[in-house]
Amino acid sequence: MSADDEHRLARVALTWLAEPGTRVVHRLVERHGPVATLDLLLDGGSPDGWLHTTVAARSAAGDARAVAAEALERATRLGARLVTPDDEEWPARVDGLATLRLPDVSRRVDGETAPPLCFWVRGSWPLGEALDRSVAVVGARAATGYGQHVATQLGYGLAERDWTVVSGGAFGIDAAAHRGALNAGGLTVAVLACGVDRPYPMGNTALFDRIADTGLLVSEWVPGAEPLRPRFLIRNRVIAGGTVGTVVVEASARSGATQTARRAIYTGRVAMVVPGPVTSAMSVGTHELLREHPDKVRLVTGVAHVLEEVGRIGADLAPLARGPQRPADALDDDARSVIEALPRRGAMGVDRLAARAGVDVRTALRKLSLLEELSMVVRRDDGYALAPPAKPKRATAATAAETSVPT
Repeated sequence: MSADDEHRLARVALTWLAEPGTRVVHRLVERHGPVATLDLLLDGGSPDGWLHTTVAARSAAGDARAVAAEALERATRLGARLVTPDDEEWPARVDGLATLRLPDVSRRVDGETAPPLCFWVRGSWPLGEALDRSVAVVGARAATGYGQHVATQLGYGLAERDWTVVSGGAFGIDAAAHRGALNAGGLTVAVLACGVDRPYPMGNTALFDRIADTGLLVSEWVPGAEPLRPRFLIRNRVIAGGTVGTVVVEASARSGATQTARRAIYTGRVAMVVPGPVTSAMSVGTHELLREHPDKVRLVTGVAHVLEEVGRIGADLAPLARGPQRPADALDDDARSVIEALPRRGAMGVDRLAARAGVDVRTALRKLSLLEELSMVVRRDDGYALAPPAKPKRATAATAAETSVPT
């Protein structure tokens, strides 16, 4: 076995012995390399008590190197591959997880947020290239129709503009974002909390097959690994740290999607939320993120807002929200005063109109001439009046024939 193969095998074995994200293991690998770290842990030399217990328990279930070798063989049969930091396609952005520290940590899963040791990948795209221009779109499994519509629009719009859409493959918001990107013919990546050969939930099997064909399925766990509950939170740090920004579309008060956003915040990524009805339980989490982190979380309502946050400075600005343009919008103050002074019905003489508008007669005449040119007022024998609203054109037999759809 070559030194490179031995290093790769050791990384797989370490990920099996201790859950991904374990800080002690990451530090040991950085200091001694994967092979020496594996030897150290298997010899009982762990510097951490709970890790020593975990390694002993896993070792009792099988030989770590044999499990790793079997996983590599299984991946080859599946058409999957192992990606390590030594490979060209390694996504360098995830290395930023080394600085991730969540405040007020009470659970081990919230403290073990170190960078991955390796990834299992299904799909032909290079992983690093796929994640280079990527945005995570995440949210509630029990999504509302509103949330699914927004997620689909975001996925479609981002993919249409050559951004990779990253999510977790779950029901609800995740699936809607993936489908939106697929429908746009774009690239989407599902980051899983189980083996790439058994995507969860099973109800999304057809969706996962589509993603594997045109995008990527990614996991830190060996093929065949089960989707245990803590693994979803461990997985979420990769979604947050591997992308430029994270959009939470809908989230309940205890949603894992809000945990993804918090990991994005404390990794220095862009965190965004979509507002929802204040009466919706599926928007409580997004609104609380805004309240808790008003200086770090941005409110977005569509693709343009997301691109303004994650795109090039000064080049991807969202257009200002405006109502429909009206003819009166271009009028100056005097012209606006004159037209507002005209009665809704009937006409009014110039002298009286000038007094009512608060302008002199000469100004009133000048503005009335302008308004007449704009077809906003009409001159009558008894003064000036508001122009009647334009009537819609009645379709003639000729125009009806021109606009009819052939069958």
